Amino acid sequence: MTSFAAECRLAEVVPSPNFGERIGVTRPDILLLHYTGMPTGEGAQAWLCNPESQVSSHYIVHEDGRVVQMVPEDRRAWHAGQSSWAGETDINSRSIGIEIANAGHPAGLPDYPDRQIESLIELCRECVERHQIAPERVLAHSDVAPVRKVDPGENFPWSKLHHAGVGHWVEPAPLGGGRFFQRGDQGQPVEALQSMLSFYGYAIEINGDYCAKTEGVVAAFQRHFRPVKVDGIADSSTIETLHRLLTSLPRFA
Repeated sequence: MTSFAAECRLAEVVPSPNFGERIGVTRPDILLLHYTGMPTGEGAQAWLCNPESQVSSHYIVHEDGRVVQMVPEDRRAWHAGQSSWAGETDINSRSIGIEIANAGHPAGLPDYPDRQIESLIELCRECVERHQIAPERVLAHSDVAPVRKVDPGENFPWSKLHHAGVGHWVEPAPLGGGRFFQRGDQGQPVEALQSMLSFYGYAIEINGDYCAKTEGVVAAFQRHFRPVKVDGIADSSTIETLHRLLTSLPRFA
């Protein structure tokens, strides 16, 4: 595509040809964060702008804090893949996608530099204000595609974003003893857990069976909201943290 005007103060424009029209929505209502999972940010940006890749995002934030916009916000970038949130499955049409240059799990989860997170926060603030995106709809790729995706990872500083005014967060309940649920368990308590996860927005079948998919959704929840231990086991800390999140939602106020 030809060039366009950057929509965020920090951004420079490097157009990607990989985009389409948003379908069935008038504006994005999800801000979706990814890591690139590639050795360098420049390599990731080149891939996102390569027509052969068939992938893109609206923005990439480099390790040094540089922000590049590749797709206009009113267009549908190709970053979410097969995904779902709150019953919606075309997440690309509903979202702004931000790739954060970080080699991710394959490289042992390197830290996100402070200058990168500072730029990301400013970018996110502009996006959520411009489109009135609710805090609880600032999400991880792993939230909308549990099991399949794990980015931006348990090392991502969600708490720092929240304290800067971006995203939904509560202090995780501390690890401790007590009853827990894991793969193979069945019954009404498992169904209640699945119902709570579904109510928050995760795609999960409510059937009382702690199956592999339930384990994967619990791990995705932990990766975002209780990152100190990501094992897919619904211990008391996980359940209490989920309860705190639900009760802090505006619709419960």
